[in-house]
Amino acid sequence: MAVKIVIKRKFKDGNMRAASRLLINNRNGAMQQPGYISSETLQNLADQNQVVVVTMWQNIEDWNAWQSSETRKANEAEFKDYLVGETEFEYYSLGLQIE
Repeated sequence: MAVKIVIKRKFKDGNMRAASRLLINNRNGAMQQPGYISSETLQNLADQNQVVVVTMWQNIEDWNAWQSSETRKANEAEFKDYLVGETEFEYYSLGLQIE
């Protein structure tokens, strides 16, 4: 079942150019992974330092493989100096699972 992962980050003031570069690098890596479907980046209108990435994968196992990959860990480590707080993750399945 397809899943969407919501990734929330808050960047320090004045770091959006670096944030954009890092987000693009991370997306390029994800696009090469089995199970990747799509992603979109959203910037909060009320707080432009807050960015949400919504990424879609064929299943949670494909996402987990990407999340635990050395490539992604290296990409994520680059974000540290630019973030306020920790990256937050939320996991969603498409549709409702009715028994």
